[in-house]
Amino acid sequence: MTSKKRFFAAAAISMFAVVFFATTAFAAEAEEATSMFYSTVWSLLPPVIAIVLALITKEAYSSLFIGILVGGLLATDFHPVQTLDSVLGDGFIASISEPWNAGIFLFLVLLGIIVALINASGGSAAFGRWAAKTIKSRSGATLATFVLGVLIFVDDYFNCLTVGSVMRPVTDGHRISRAKLAYLIDATAAPVCMIAPISSWAAAVSGIVDEGVYSGLELFIRAIPYNFYSLLTLVFIIGLVITKVDYGPMKLQEMNARLNGNLGALENEDATVEMKQNGKVIDLVLPVLVLIAACIIGMIYAGGFFDGVSFVDSFANTDASVGLSWGGIIAVIFTIIYMIARRVLTLKETMACVPKGFIAMVPAILILTFALTLKNMTGLLGADVFVGDFMFSAAKGLWNFLPAVIFIVACFLAFSTGTSWGTFGILIPIVTYIFPTDNELMIIGISACLAGAVCGDHCSPISDTTIMSSAGAQCDHVTHVSTQLPYAATVAAVSFVSYLIAGFIQSAWITLPIAILLMVLTIVGIKLLLKTPENASS
Repeated sequence: MTSKKRFFAAAAISMFAVVFFATTAFAAEAEEATSMFYSTVWSLLPPVIAIVLALITKEAYSSLFIGILVGGLLATDFHPVQTLDSVLGDGFIASISEPWNAGIFLFLVLLGIIVALINASGGSAAFGRWAAKTIKSRSGATLATFVLGVLIFVDDYFNCLTVGSVMRPVTDGHRISRAKLAYLIDATAAPVCMIAPISSWAAAVSGIVDEGVYSGLELFIRAIPYNFYSLLTLVFIIGLVITKVDYGPMKLQEMNARLNGNLGALENEDATVEMKQNGKVIDLVLPVLVLIAACIIGMIYAGGFFDGVSFVDSFANTDASVGLSWGGIIAVIFTIIYMIARRVLTLKETMACVPKGFIAMVPAILILTFALTLKNMTGLLGADVFVGDFMFSAAKGLWNFLPAVIFIVACFLAFSTGTSWGTFGILIPIVTYIFPTDNELMIIGISACLAGAVCGDHCSPISDTTIMSSAGAQCDHVTHVSTQLPYAATVAAVSFVSYLIAGFIQSAWITLPIAILLMVLTIVGIKLLLKTPENASS
């Protein structure tokens, strides 16, 4: 069956299911004034349809749009005019005009311009030549990407795009597939930010937690040793490098890259700019360093640091979209002046990079717009209310099993909605209400909530960080999702078992080493089960 036939078949089945169940719902609850699907299990149907269609058809835009349309139909009880109004007004227009989203769109464009400037100057090519002499193996290139991802822990968006821009020449030179690069970026973005006390994620969590026995930041820090998914993801990556094993769709991508030189790069990437041959490594390193410094300064500025707020509190109060936009515009201006002053590019050539950088980011901006619109539609349907009520009712009678239950619920909610921040924003107040504030199980429950949010976000095709990881690696988005899913699911399974153990032992000194041991044994078991020869020479 061709991809078009699969798409139309899947779409027809999805629409039939919606109409069928809608007919049943109409018969039962036609008298209600509000949407009959609000805060019911059907509120999760739009993202589920979008995700399933994307995985079946390998096409993101139409799959997301169908999910959005289904959400509009459910939110308006299948009223055609109101559906269109909801999809446009409450969906697309609201997602584009929301200040946070607009700031992230601007940062994407600014980073695209910086990358175009660096590429045009020959800085990326020079860095690639230097890396080829310095990094001698595929394992070394993988570890270098991993280390850089860990070091850039301030913000996940910034991590995704910066690591991708810097490491693409290195991984390309060692024939590492773009899908593998996208996974490395994604696996060291949100998971690292979730265990870094000074990050936009720590600030978000601290702002949600009500002051009690522990402050928000103190609770976040105490929860780090129990954040199994984030910690085990890092162990998993190191294990893959040491054992040199790949499996699932990633194995095929890596074999194509290593044997055939087919990296899986986007078709229009190489046509973005014309590179010069007289660039130097400093032409890449200096703009990136300025970008990092400017983004950090921008984030603490947005948090009030220069108005007398402490450094930690300024991170807790920051607006990352504003801070990153500040850093991006400063870095763009600096890079233009620097390139002209060094006579690597003329003013006309630097200005030509502005629209080219924007064009390079159009796919990421489009998918992000669709994903944010889908989130708005699930919000109209009260998906967060439904999951919150379910989580609260599930707490009864599952005391020691509750961390594992919280982890699964958080995974499902983040996967369905594509937002980790929204997930722990919903579940953290419930967790703190259920458990006594001076109980170790409450800290484990918070960690399970955070870990599940990261895991679901990591797996979800409609997650903003997943989309930006694809953009940073210049990899097809659906390819990134399908190759990453088996790896994320492996770590999630070990994390679930670890939370079952933690619910009874309730000691990080015991449960964390057990979790790491389980992860190592799982990797070794996969290696032995597949009996795969080494994927690359060391």
